[in-house]
Amino acid sequence: MSSTSFRPRLPGAVLAALSVGLLAAACGGSGGGAAAPGGPNAGVQVALSDGGCRPTPETVAAGPVTFTVTNSGTAKVTEAELQSNGRILGEKENITEGLNGDFSLRLDAGSYTVYCPGAAQDTWTFTVTGAAAPPTAPADTSLTKATQQYHDYVVSEVAALVPATKEFDDAVRAGDIPKAKSLYAPARTHYESIEPVAESFGNLDPDIDARINDVADPTKWTGFHRIEKALWADNSLAGMTPIANKLDADVATLQKNVATATYQPAQLANGASDLLDEVSTSKVTGEEDRYSHTDLWDFAANIAGARKAFELLQPALTAKDPQLAQQLEARFTDVTSGLAKYQQGNGYVDYSTVPPDQRRQLADAVNALAEPLSQVAGKVV
Repeated sequence: MSSTSFRPRLPGAVLAALSVGLLAAACGGSGGGAAAPGGPNAGVQVALSDGGCRPTPETVAAGPVTFTVTNSGTAKVTEAELQSNGRILGEKENITEGLNGDFSLRLDAGSYTVYCPGAAQDTWTFTVTGAAAPPTAPADTSLTKATQQYHDYVVSEVAALVPATKEFDDAVRAGDIPKAKSLYAPARTHYESIEPVAESFGNLDPDIDARINDVADPTKWTGFHRIEKALWADNSLAGMTPIANKLDADVATLQKNVATATYQPAQLANGASDLLDEVSTSKVTGEEDRYSHTDLWDFAANIAGARKAFELLQPALTAKDPQLAQQLEARFTDVTSGLAKYQQGNGYVDYSTVPPDQRRQLADAVNALAEPLSQVAGKVV
């Protein structure tokens, strides 16, 4: 989940409204050589600092653009986004000191904003000029099928999320702590599997899933984790009815939004990479479900969502790079096998019982999967 719920975004920004075609996954690791503005793949450097994130260059020609985000020494600014009219077109999060990462887009002519929350100047203008040449490759029908099936998958997961959340919230409204505790993790799995989609809709994801340290004003904290604290830390559901009501309403809004959303193949790959980033940055550490210690439920849902996206893209990927497809299949198997030993009944063990060395093993397996997965979007555009 995003850690910047206070940032100004346009609510309900549907992926279908984006005027860009993603070319490559947002991925960790160092960026490649930067092409000159107007070249076949323009390169833009975004250096994070306390002062801001000025893009260099600030103007490129329409077409493929790769943004390389670096952090050479700021603890305040760890994220850069490219926005258009309040919509997030691409982003790189969790760029802490010494790290860097790339995301690539096909951009139409227009004025964009580079946004880096936490900086003294957090918005910078980025301009795209001219007209991009249309792709020359013929359409891949397997990719068209993949994007439609992913839409159906997202819709079905949210369709399951709505009643599961209501049942959980009904228990909260009734003051039934044991029942609410039992329903918390199962409901969230449907959300965690498609969280990158939810993050595209303005502040909807923070409203549903923000942690206490993710909100500027704790008195306005809402969503699953607010109720989680009430259940496990406070052992009281006093005052939680309005929070439960809002959670139901926000999940209903999510269902409405995903019904009309459409996707491009690279968005599936980007989303899969984002889900792995969720695992490696918050699930493995135990900070996501810090009160309930149900992190492994979320961990498994993130992996399942990433695997679904990969499986839908797999036919096209196999045709273009069979070795990469085989490598990813093997590494997904490694991760799911590693998770299996922590299963308990229909769920998972309390994450606080998993020792640090075993957490590191889980993280290593996820990182081994993340690197090749970050290559997929560039293969399926």
